[in-house]
Amino acid sequence: MRVPVSFLFCCFASILVSQGQFGERGTADDWWAYKEVVTGNFIPGPAFWGFVHSPWALCSVGKKQSPIDVETGRLVYDPFLLPLQVNTGGKKVDGTMYNTGRFVVLRLENEHPVNISGGPLAYSYHLHEVRLHFGAIDIRGSEHCLDGQSFAGEVQLIHFNHELYANVSEAARSPNGLSVISIFIQVADTANPFLDRLLNRESITRISFRNDAYLLKGLLLEDLYPNTRGYITYEGSLTTPPCSETVAWIILNKPVYITALQMKSLRLLSRNLPSHLYMTLSDNVRPLQPLNGRCVRSNIALGPITRPCPGHRPHKLQYKSRLAELGSMANGPSNSDFV
Repeated sequence: MRVPVSFLFCCFASILVSQGQFGERGTADDWWAYKEVVTGNFIPGPAFWGFVHSPWALCSVGKKQSPIDVETGRLVYDPFLLPLQVNTGGKKVDGTMYNTGRFVVLRLENEHPVNISGGPLAYSYHLHEVRLHFGAIDIRGSEHCLDGQSFAGEVQLIHFNHELYANVSEAARSPNGLSVISIFIQVADTANPFLDRLLNRESITRISFRNDAYLLKGLLLEDLYPNTRGYITYEGSLTTPPCSETVAWIILNKPVYITALQMKSLRLLSRNLPSHLYMTLSDNVRPLQPLNGRCVRSNIALGPITRPCPGHRPHKLQYKSRLAELGSMANGPSNSDFV
């Protein structure tokens, strides 16, 4: 028997009311999960994110949501797309790796900032954090898909526009605020050297449970990037609440690799505290969202240009006062340009 969505929503709303605005856990950010949690307080999954907290409404009603399925046959080649520039200053950085209870995240120290520019971007963006999404099985773990195919995992590098905005929170709710570089993860015999530092036994066992953290020193972020200049880009949103539609997504056309043992170690991480029931961190992915007519572009010419992609040449916002204040894939598609 199918239960009407309206009935489920009414039940969900009554649960929230009975538990108080956000229940015993206190803040809105505690009130979302990748799967509905029914032990103790009810924690809503993706289908209900937009109903939990009014600033999260875009999760339900937004028209430019992420992730998406990238259909290579419908990509638009854009000859005006510039090469992506990653500026690390050639320096090694330190960072702290966390088990947030939702994904593994690496937050770098600000002593040697890492910035990106070029590509589809009209500004320079500062790296805020690196997130790892992964699945319980190798064929389902990435948030984005390529011609319907998911991958074992996905690295997401979250950047904010530091030319216009003071921090990632301000940028997330503002035009041209965020850019996320996405790199698919596949399982192989050898590992990407950057991810190997994060996922070797000494490191990964330090973040077995929610809120665990481990300091890593001497990381060279350049080691994370695959050897490619090709990418796909589209306008989308954060894949977590509040689902802000201020993100320029840049999906690289080549994956990075980790070993089967490292993937197993990720799947053993718990999204709960040590004193709570073990629940795997795996499958921390938001379901695919409709494209709603958005243009998905690439700097890779796959064939004849069939139509232009209007309104996408890089341009800077005319915030004159603000500017004055600031100063200036293995089994993927047959085309070898993709994974």
